[in-house]
Amino acid sequence: MRADAQRNRARIVKAASEAVARDGAYASLEEIARAAGVGSATLHRHFPSRWALLEAVFHDRVEALCARAGELLAEPNAHRALTTWLCELAAYCTTTRGLVTALLRAPQESESCSAMLVAAGEPLRCRAAEEGLVRSDVAMVDLVTLVKAIALAAESSSAPEAERLVRLALQGINPPRRCL
Repeated sequence: MRADAQRNRARIVKAASEAVARDGAYASLEEIARAAGVGSATLHRHFPSRWALLEAVFHDRVEALCARAGELLAEPNAHRALTTWLCELAAYCTTTRGLVTALLRAPQESESCSAMLVAAGEPLRCRAAEEGLVRSDVAMVDLVTLVKAIALAAESSSAPEAERLVRLALQGINPPRRCL
């Protein structure tokens, strides 16, 4: 990519990051182009859809969440590691304006932010399933979808509320069984 095209792309992503933080995932693309100092055609040449632009805006943040999943593999308790990561994902989605909408609406491509999260969480899920702590028929994509739905529902409340709802969903509504 030419140097001027790289600069334009970087300015568009920066302007989009600011607009999405302020206005959410449906921030005006025209205003983003104007703030970046480029025309609408230049924005669309770099990002053919709103979702492609949002993927670029959130890519680094999602990479950080993926790295955190890798760190949690060192946690001795597999269930706690998986639960911690899912709670952190929910909290992050709840507090990062526009992220959950972008994750829910973007097409599922192998390099998408959603696909990155599923791939990053899979080792945590596998480990918990191997230890019998998670049902074997539960897929990571199911868990990430559940977290995204909870984050969307909790978007107007808080990260602790999102974490509480994730824990509730993972534990179920049945009280703990008592040994007789």
